[in-house]
Amino acid sequence: MSFVVHIVDDEVSVRKSLAFMLTSAGYTVRVFESARDFLAAAGGISGGCLVTDLRMPDMNGVELLLALRKTGSVLPAIVITGHADVPMAVQAMKAGALDFIEKPFEEEILLRALERAAGNLDSKPVSRDAIPAIRAHLATLTERERQVLTRVVAGQPNKTIAYDLQISPRTVEVYRANVMAKMQARSLPELVRMALMVDFGAASF
Repeated sequence: MSFVVHIVDDEVSVRKSLAFMLTSAGYTVRVFESARDFLAAAGGISGGCLVTDLRMPDMNGVELLLALRKTGSVLPAIVITGHADVPMAVQAMKAGALDFIEKPFEEEILLRALERAAGNLDSKPVSRDAIPAIRAHLATLTERERQVLTRVVAGQPNKTIAYDLQISPRTVEVYRANVMAKMQARSLPELVRMALMVDFGAASF
């Protein structure tokens, strides 16, 4: 296929494994060992998708996305993050990331994210026409569900939310599932995009 996946990761083993996985799935792949290397070549890139690690030594994934936006790039980006990096992953969403995937992840999760990018299903921002519907969905949330959503948008992991609200992590998962259902969000990134569209979570806890 002509859709090119540009992989940016400072770890050789990760670059090789991702390249092998995606090449086997039929994608054309280019690899870069640093964000700066990718930026140097970005001017000549007009299609495909960026898959970048979040934590890298020279320039992290958020900084890379912000630098790309300054160049006017609209390349869809998928950010790969460790479990401890959820707050940064939310920052990446604010910087324009299409999706973020937490490590460790199954191969199918990345392939589905790439299919969405290739098919342009989720790569467009939530339409401003959707704002009234988003606000209507928010109005159906209970106070506790709103408290959980605020913390999810802030990038807090379940254990931190549970500690703050003095409930169990399992209960947090139940509230998160309820919020996803009421907001009609198909993924956590989509939920974050919806909240950002209406400035939800901007207020302090």
